[in-house]
Formats: sequence, structure tokens, C-alpha cells
Amino acid sequence: MRGLRRDRDKASRQEKQDSPVEVEPVVPDQGPDPESSEPMVSAEEHIQAAAPGTSAVSDTASQDEAVVVVAAADPQPAPPPVSEPTPEGATSPNSAAAATQSAAVKEAARDVDAIPSAETAAPAQGDQEDESDEGTGLQPAARLPLPRIIAVANQKGGVGKTTTAVNLGAALAELDFRVLVIDLDPQGNATTGLGIDARNFERSMYDVIMRDDALEDCIEPTNMKNLFVAPATIDLAGAEIELVPAFSRELKLKRAIETVIDDFDYVLIDCPPSLGLITVNGLAAAAEVLVPIQCEYYALEGLSQLLRNVHLVASNLNDGLEVSTIVLTMYDARTKLSDQVASEVREHFGAKVCRNVIPRTVRLSEAPSFGQPISVFDPTSRGAIAYRELAKEVSGGAS
Repeated sequence: MRGLRRDRDKASRQEKQDSPVEVEPVVPDQGPDPESSEPMVSAEEHIQAAAPGTSAVSDTASQDEAVVVVAAADPQPAPPPVSEPTPEGATSPNSAAAATQSAAVKEAARDVDAIPSAETAAPAQGDQEDESDEGTGLQPAARLPLPRIIAVANQKGGVGKTTTAVNLGAALAELDFRVLVIDLDPQGNATTGLGIDARNFERSMYDVIMRDDALEDCIEPTNMKNLFVAPATIDLAGAEIELVPAFSRELKLKRAIETVIDDFDYVLIDCPPSLGLITVNGLAAAAEVLVPIQCEYYALEGLSQLLRNVHLVASNLNDGLEVSTIVLTMYDARTKLSDQVASEVREHFGAKVCRNVIPRTVRLSEAPSFGQPISVFDPTSRGAIAYRELAKEVSGGAS
């Protein structure tokens, strides 16, 4: 029995060795067979198969193919460029200042557009004048008839109001215009800047406004031909309070100027750096407003408020009042801020902005200490040349 069992096992092993083995030929990988009934494996299934806890990826899928499939299935957008952070995570100071500055100028531009003017009353004629003025380099207001009463106003202090009133008046006097500078600032800087000593006159603008003295008795001549000044003293500071109960308090200066206007070609009113009753008197008496703007951001902040006050005066007290001229002062060509302020103001106010700018010079600061305008103190300085050109632009040339 044992011999028969050994014979059967031996015969069975011999049959297995003698039987042919079917070997499947190795075919190079040419992609999926279109006739195959096996379903295609998607990119998501490839990713799921490679994830932990799932079945492994098929042996036929190489590592490079898996990377390509993943990139095609789930493209990741490139992150946007990250700018260099400013200190404390704040935005760039230059961009923030420029945006705020532009907003301030735009607000002021909307206010000045609301002020009624001769240009809005006759747009066709005004357009023709603007086109002709572009070729001649003159201000549109240069065509206004004489005499002209101009209020130099800006409630921001230190922007060059008094410097502009004194030196523009002197430059106009050099062009043979008869000019009267009315000093409404209690500090009296225009008075001393024209060489008038407070101890050498008896009447001032305080007497004209509060005591109804004649303006003619208050006017003092200067060392320049055709240039006169109505001086101011510190007493004018009390007029703000004393005018409160006065009758027709806003029109006192206007009535005083009407008595002498025929004797002058230009009347320049140097307004104080405030929006009180003294400034309202100056705006109510004037026919136009000249606004000096320092080429710095702070000078733009209060511009819109000034223009709103001009609009209120034009609506209630002085129908003909308009902002005719904007002068850029203290321009420093070395700084980018001056260029930015100048370009923003020119963009939004257009032809109202004078082409000639007043540079920041030491000689302009030194002239008042000698009681002289810049055209007398240093006739060849940059400041003197700038104000002469400004006078020609504003007036249209010699009389």
C-alpha cells in the first residue's frame, strides 16, 4: 500500500512537470487599450489611491505620471506679489498722503465750481476767452474791467497772503497802476512791510470800520510811486467782538471803499487768517478772490471751508463775488511734494491757477524786515521776477 501511494505521488509530480506553462508576452506600454472593457481611472482616483488608508496606485503608474496628473487635476494659482510691508503693517505713507491730498483738492474743486461767476453766466464767451488766454498766458480774470477789488484770503496762516498782497501790489504799481493795499490783519504785517510805522499815523482801519471814519483820511503813501496803504493796528483785533451787535456789520468796509474806488485801479484787501467778521467784510467788499496756496498738504485742508464761505457770501451778501485767481506760493522745486500739490491744484482748478509760481526764497523773507517790497529790496532776485510776471499775468500787462 505504501508502495502504491509513492507511485501515485511520483506520477502526479511528473505530470505537472510535463504540462506546458502559458507565458504572457511582455508588451511595451502604449496607453490604455480602446477595446478593453476595464474602466478608465480618473485623476481623483489616482490621488485617492495614493492617499494613506487606501489601496496603492497601480504598478503601471509611475511617479512622474502621478505628479503630472495631480497638477492637471488641481491647478494652484500663483500667489499675488506681496509688496514689502511698511512699519507696523501700515500702508505706504506716500500713497496714503497722495490719496488724502487728492481728495482734499477734489472737495475744494466741487466747492469752487458751485460759486457763481461771470464765466458760468456766459459760457460761450468764457470758452472763447479761455482759448485766447491759453495762447497769451494771461489769467481769464485779466480781462475784467478796472477798477478791480481783490480780496487776498485764506484762513490758513503762513501761506503767503501778506507777502502776495504787498509784492503783487508793488509789481502792479511798477506797471503804472494805482494800487491801494488795505490791511485787515490785526498783526499789521502789510503795514510794516510797506515801511509804515504805527507811530506815524493817527487813523487806521479800526477807525474806518468801527467809527465810520472816511477811508480817504486813513490812506498813507509809501516809498513807491502809485502804491498806497490803509494801515492796521492791533486795535483791529477787538473789532471781531465789537462788530457783533453792529447794524449792517458785514458791509462796513464795502461802503468805505465805494468812496475812494474811483482813485485807484486795483484795491488789494489783505484778509486775516480766520473766517470771522473781518474776513467777511473783506469778501463782501471785493469783486473777486485771490487765494494763495502753499505747496504743502496742510494748505489744502482748509481750502474747501474757505470756498464754502466764499459761496455763502456770494449767495447772501455779494452776488458778483468769484474765485478768480489761485497763486501757488512757497514752491520748492527740490521736493516732490511741491510738484504733487501743484499738479493736483492745476488739474482740478484749471485756468484759475496762475502759470507763474512764487518760489521759496530767503530774500522774500528778508524784505519785510527792511520795510520794502521785494521789487525794491532786491529787484533781480527770483522772488521779484516771479511777482513781476504774476502781475503781468493777473493784469494783462501795463496800463
